[in-house]
Amino acid sequence: MAKVKKIVRREWTKDDVRQMKAMAKARLGVKKIAKTLKRTPGATTVKATKLGVSLSMRA
Repeated sequence: MAKVKKIVRREWTKDDVRQMKAMAKARLGVKKIAKTLKRTPGATTVKATKLGVSLSMRA
């Protein structure tokens, strides 16, 4: 029987949001921000969109 990885959701802390906003402002890109926050790029993008934060790397 194959093991199924259990999905564990972590709440976004104020520090997580603050760090994401700072990194987004520095235009570091979704993958790098997600890796730093130990989250998936998808989860990071969804949260940024909900907060109205642009994760675009363009100037």
